Amino acid sequence: QVQLTESGGGLVQPGGSLRLSCAASGTTFTIYVMGWYRQAPGKQRELVTTMTSTGTTTYADSVKGRFTISRDNAKNTVYLQMNSLKPEDTAVYSCHVDGDGLVRPYWGQGTQVTVSS
Repeated sequence: QVQLTESGGGLVQPGGSLRLSCAASGTTFTIYVMGWYRQAPGKQRELVTTMTSTGTTTYADSVKGRFTISRDNAKNTVYLQMNSLKPEDTAVYSCHVDGDGLVRPYWGQGTQVTVSS
């Protein structure tokens, strides 16, 4: 079975940067789509960004120009570079993966990102 290992969350000041990573283990197949969701207190979970194995990306309007998704297909690892962070970016960020080589989609446990002065 697949396990997702997330890291990189933490506390940063407004304008700062963080880099999240999510490594999928337990499969020899390249994962088709990898991405990140986030959920802030009192708000619905929202899709932040995705990237397919062929390089197609999507971004939520709220993070365009500030966040960048990347991935290493050989390692089945996805990254989220977050720059110019704002307090409204504070949320639990969760990795999500899916693809034909997986029996089902998988979610990471989530990593807390807090942006506060």
